[in-house]
Amino acid sequence: MTDEKAASPGRDLVRPGSLVFKDKVYTVSELTSVIKAALETAFPQVWVEGEVSNARRYPSGHIYLTLKDAGSSLSAVIWRSDAARLKFEVKDGQQFVVRGKVDVYAPRGAYQLIIDRVEPKGKGALQLAFEQLKEKLKAEGLFDPARKRKLPLLPKRIGIVTSPRGAALIDILRTLERRGARLHILIYPARVQGEGAADDIVAGIERLGADPGIDVLIVGRGGGSIEDLWAFNEEKVARAIARSPIPVISAVGHEIDFTIADFVADIRASTPTAAAEMVVEKEQAFADKIDNLVRRARQSFKFDVQERRQTVTTLAQHRIFQNFRLHLMGLEQRVDDLESRAWEAVRGRQRQIADARARAALGEERLAGILRARLRENISRTAQLEAKMTADTRAFLRDRRADWERLAASLHGNSPLNVLNKGFAVVRTGDGAAVISIDGVRIDDRLLVSFRRGEFAALVTDVDRKKQIVEENPGDQ
Repeated sequence: MTDEKAASPGRDLVRPGSLVFKDKVYTVSELTSVIKAALETAFPQVWVEGEVSNARRYPSGHIYLTLKDAGSSLSAVIWRSDAARLKFEVKDGQQFVVRGKVDVYAPRGAYQLIIDRVEPKGKGALQLAFEQLKEKLKAEGLFDPARKRKLPLLPKRIGIVTSPRGAALIDILRTLERRGARLHILIYPARVQGEGAADDIVAGIERLGADPGIDVLIVGRGGGSIEDLWAFNEEKVARAIARSPIPVISAVGHEIDFTIADFVADIRASTPTAAAEMVVEKEQAFADKIDNLVRRARQSFKFDVQERRQTVTTLAQHRIFQNFRLHLMGLEQRVDDLESRAWEAVRGRQRQIADARARAALGEERLAGILRARLRENISRTAQLEAKMTADTRAFLRDRRADWERLAASLHGNSPLNVLNKGFAVVRTGDGAAVISIDGVRIDDRLLVSFRRGEFAALVTDVDRKKQIVEENPGDQ
């Protein structure tokens, strides 16, 4: 057999171990199919490391990209079903380790990598997704402190979105019970972990947020790994919190745990227990303030009574009362003197008692009658003086109280706050000085107008020094 014959067209010489016949003439499609089969057989699954470039997600949901290193590049694609499971966005410049199979795209005769799994190099997929969503929402202004709302002063109804069997709900209810909070609590049972948890949380926020009677909303759960807490890192949950018409407290995990919900919520509580404390702390502070005012009122009343008692004591020590007391003591002394003299007279006439017993008895009886009558008279006068002293004291106290009430009424009538209650306002310049005349006002001055409640700033655009609200009385000119 000659070499020419061996090399003639149409001869099917098979090279051992090869899928290509040496002398066969192939069409482009046939050759592409052979190469495709060879590559798919040789690389049914392969891990590749590289940097992403030219990444683009098409309306179909597929992601097309190029993996490259210092010397080469490789076209790749992530089909829609696999792309939908990604927690993060594929962007240029990211370093990935991907798993897939080698495929040939027949229309262009180019090979590519069909990716079914993507792992960020040096960083977990969930952590990367967390950082990407955080930057996205921050750029939209969802973390802006200016849009955060304050908690109501005395909330009456609170809503809780959490698991009905979780420790977080128990901690919240125990804290509210321990603090003696008189609240109406509405609980929306939701899954807080696993498939469908984010949808449950969103539904709870929207349902309780639509209730006009709820004052504040607590959304949270206990601690866990980043995978356990991932429902609170979902974009749909963050946007539901931002849309809520009532203030939202995010109470997810422990002190060290942070989620996207924490950044979007109006207030972030380090734990569910801390969230419950936040709800009632203002009510407790308000109650403490009331107790303090009551205590001060009692002390003020006590001091007033003590002051009035001191006034009465001072009056009791007045000279007129002291003189009355001395007068009573003089009367008592006189009675004692008369009694002594009477007994002396009786003793002096003991020698005559035998023949003047009847006369002495009559004299003694008359003397006793006189003493008793005088004593009754003195007692009556004492009672009258005591009654007069009491009446004078009460009249004095009534006069002082009337003076005090008259002065208080006058002070209230002249109070600038009372004038503000009638609808008037106080006008001040920018440095706080009161404006009492139109002569002190110039165009372009900035003034501060204060009412009983609230104030606003005004810019003077026109000044009329001739106009007057009250017409002058011609007789005053």
